[in-house]
Amino acid sequence: MISTLRQFRSFGRPAQILFINEIGVTIALLMLAPYLADHLVHGIGVAVWLVGIVMSLRHFSEGLFVIGGTLADRIGYKPMIIAGCLLKSGGCAMFAAFTSLPWLIAASVITGISSALFIPANRAYLAHEESERIVDAFAVFSVCRRLGVLLGPLLGIPLVHFGFRMVSLTSVAILLALAVAQWRLLPAITGPETGSSRPIWADWREALSNRPFLAFAATMFASYALHFQITFGLPLEIRRISGGHAGMTALFVISAVLGLALQVRLITWCEKFWTPGQAMVRGLIVMSLAFIPLMLPPLHGSTVIRLLPILVCAAALSIGSMMLHPFEMATIANLSEGRVIGTYYSVNNLLSGFGGVFGNLVSAAAISLSHSTGIASLPWLVLLLLGLSSAACLRLVDRGGRLTPGRLRPPQEAVAAP
Repeated sequence: MISTLRQFRSFGRPAQILFINEIGVTIALLMLAPYLADHLVHGIGVAVWLVGIVMSLRHFSEGLFVIGGTLADRIGYKPMIIAGCLLKSGGCAMFAAFTSLPWLIAASVITGISSALFIPANRAYLAHEESERIVDAFAVFSVCRRLGVLLGPLLGIPLVHFGFRMVSLTSVAILLALAVAQWRLLPAITGPETGSSRPIWADWREALSNRPFLAFAATMFASYALHFQITFGLPLEIRRISGGHAGMTALFVISAVLGLALQVRLITWCEKFWTPGQAMVRGLIVMSLAFIPLMLPPLHGSTVIRLLPILVCAAALSIGSMMLHPFEMATIANLSEGRVIGTYYSVNNLLSGFGGVFGNLVSAAAISLSHSTGIASLPWLVLLLLGLSSAACLRLVDRGGRLTPGRLRPPQEAVAAP
């Protein structure tokens, strides 16, 4: 933890503001996410497969709204970050206000679009600001996200006793406060395409014609399908076993504590012994093998004992993600060569959105099928094979060290906004 604090303090003020912003946004989201699937299934009575669709639409719309990163490249990163916070607060408010399926779908789509505005701009800003230390910057960024992962569910525990609506409205308040803070404190910079006369579609064509980038992004979508199970498949499994919410919080506490304790050291260790491609392949393998404990015969005893395989799964998913994410973000920045980097992050979100949709729908279908067939291990076997297949594909993409630059090439200089 001390090494993480030293890393945090070593970055400039804009990066530190982005780190704090990531903590706040993650808190707001993770106050809500652990209880959303349970609220929809047990609070409103939505079928499990429909819940899979509702939650998948958020991930899908996040990726589909690819123009978010392009707008950040053209008009600046700060406006998109603020707009994303405001729009996400609106989506959370809709989850609090409505119970009918059409409105829930609309809320899911709106929160997805808000992420499509916020996430590429946030990442592109950080990549521009800390181009010489991009892997370390995204490692600290990941730690901040995991701190939010720890605090969000913990803050949600007392609030959920007052109802899901109270949790949602608190998330709204946090997001509105963050929007105001970014407006007042975050320096404004513009991307390399500000003032460009070429059409916006040319930015997308540039990213979509970059074959190494597309091959890399396509092989990574399974990692999102696996990691999203922390907010979908695992909470439903915990509810099935325990009948309550307490175990859900443990998922996020484990993920956060591991991130705070290990993220910076783990990335330093991976950089010492492996290339970026090798580290990412191994991270995917770890995430895939995480589901093996859930495929073993169920344990007997207290609720804690019966939940142990789920908690081990969450821990392994977190470690694999910690090995993967900073290198993934840095590799995307490198493959973009500093041009329209926001668009590249948006295209990556598009493919990860497909990964989220695919993972949630497949796991929802497999969970339903497992209930009817009695094959309890079916959902986890499907996810295991999906992850291992993705790891094998990523290894092929990295043949000859294609994802291993001598140093990550810095993006073109950002321009200070007047």
